Amino acid sequence: MDALELLVDRRSIRSFTDKKVERDLMKEIIEAAAFAPTWANFQVVRYNIIEDENIKRRIGEEGYQGFKGNMATLNNAAGVVVLSYVNGKSGHAPSGEVASSKGDAWALFDAGIAAQQFCLVAYAKGVGTVIQGIFDENKIAEIIDLPKNEIVAAVIPYGYEAKHPKAPKRLSVDEISRFI
Repeated sequence: MDALELLVDRRSIRSFTDKKVERDLMKEIIEAAAFAPTWANFQVVRYNIIEDENIKRRIGEEGYQGFKGNMATLNNAAGVVVLSYVNGKSGHAPSGEVASSKGDAWALFDAGIAAQQFCLVAYAKGVGTVIQGIFDENKIAEIIDLPKNEIVAAVIPYGYEAKHPKAPKRLSVDEISRFI
């Protein structure tokens, strides 16, 4: 699969098979995803891989603010990545001073790049993913005992695809761009 095919064909997957994803395969995916660029190469993104069914269940029951769609997807997934980032580095100079008008918000940009790269690598390796955004970050941090200097950026259930959905209609290039 070439890069363009990967970008066009990857979908958010919400229906998975019962097959577990091997830990060695997850390590391969993370190893490649870790090449995602970050502010000043601080490499602030962390991949918390949840394989334990009890912790996964708690995330769904206590960390999803009652959002049943996310809960159903998580319950169906082989595992879940709680993507976090080390706070206070992205958007800052090595001295610690804020260096961007975005300040600490730049860390979410770094986390977004890393989340997408993780999902693309996973798809290239045959693993489906979906990036979820409706969750209680503090509750999930508590459930997984996240280090105090890290913040939850995204929750990414993963597993082998049960089905591959068709692409939704996209806006045209003229609708989403302008040349100045």
